[in-house]
Parts: sequence; structure tokens; C-alpha cells
Amino acid sequence: MASIEVKEDKYRTYMYGEAEKNTKWRYGGPPNYDVVNKLFEEGRTKIWPTGSLEEKVQNLVKTWEMEMFHKTSFDDYKTVDKNKYTLSLNGRRALSLEEKCKLGGGYNSLLQTSLPDNLRCYNPAEETADSSHRAFTTAFPRGFAVEILHVYSGPPVIVYKFRHWGYMEGPFKGHNPTGEMVQLFGMSIFELDEQEKIVKVEFFYDRGELLGGLLKGSRSDSSISQDEASTCPFMKKTG
Repeated sequence: MASIEVKEDKYRTYMYGEAEKNTKWRYGGPPNYDVVNKLFEEGRTKIWPTGSLEEKVQNLVKTWEMEMFHKTSFDDYKTVDKNKYTLSLNGRRALSLEEKCKLGGGYNSLLQTSLPDNLRCYNPAEETADSSHRAFTTAFPRGFAVEILHVYSGPPVIVYKFRHWGYMEGPFKGHNPTGEMVQLFGMSIFELDEQEKIVKVEFFYDRGELLGGLLKGSRSDSSISQDEASTCPFMKKTG
């Protein structure tokens, strides 16, 4: 009798098994995180003890991120309460799941900006979930890993400091790859209900840390003028 292969991810739940057999995945099936897990294990600065609060928070963040990016139906979310969930960035107005999707989901809701359109090196208003995902997976072929650096309070209100990093080994928005590490530091608050479902997420970070690193490479489009390039505030900071 043939054995049944049991699939799992080291750091994420709600990807395989009977409970996910009808899950609607953005790209037809559960994502494979083997490459980014390798990047994470090679580049992390903290190794949290098994069962520690820090490990639990780190796995929750990775699982939440997976569901937000790869599950297309709110009914398939296991980490959040779809009816109560809101997300806000840097104190901006909180968004519901429906409003987040209208922004294109994925990186678009996490890169909101009040800059005028002509100063946006990355414009969430012009990106879809697919184009956004494609832009960043192309720039970071080995993935964009996340680790938890410190947990300041546990549930029901989790406050933590995080680090996101990857290597720009592919082009981004007309800029050639640099091969350099691009990293982003920030703080976040996750509020959980009695069923340990996430009902509120708040992020605080400088999007320029990420975009500035991605715009350091030379322009692949030689037609752009120096004047056009100089209008981007992140270009000015990266030389």
C-alpha cells in the first residue's frame, strides 16, 4: 500500500491537511517556502527556543502573512476574524479586509503613501495583487524573510519588533539588481480575541528603507533623464 506524503512547513500552519482541501489559493496551490526558509535560517540574528513566546509570535506572523498573500477567500483565513479584522499603517485610517483588497492586497496595503503620484517610486494605486507580487518576487528571487527581534507583550495584545530582509538579485521597476541586502526594521501590534483570532493589526515603519534599497541600482531604461530620476525622494537619498 502506498504511503501518504504528509506535507508541512516548518514555520507556517494552515497550508496543508484536510482543513485546507478546499482552500482557494491565488496561484493554484499552497506556496512553497523552502527557498525563503533557507534565507531565514542563514540570515536570522535570533534563534528562539522551541515553545517560547517569541517563537509562537514569529510563526503567527509568518502564517498570517502567508494567508494574506496567498489565500483569495476570506472564508479560508484561519488566523484572523474576517468580520472584525482591520489593518493600519503608520497611524493611517484602519482598513477592513474588503478595503485592503480594493488596494490590491499584498504589498500595496503595506506600502501606502501620501506622496503625490509623480513622486511615487512605487505606486500602490497602479498595482494589482499579481503585479505587486511579481515585482517583489522578481527583485528578491530568494525571498523576503522576516524574523522577530523582540516581543514586548504577549496576547491578547502582542507588541513586537521585526526585521525583514532579502537580496536584490533581480530588477525592480526599471532598476538593475545590486546583489546587496535590503532590509527593513519596524514595530507591529497584533490584537487577538478570545478565540486567538487576529482582529487588529498595526504596523509602524519607514517604507523608504525598503524602496530606497531597491532603487540603488542603475536604470535599465536609458531614456530616463536625470531630472526625472531626481524627482524621486528615495533616489535622492541613495545616490
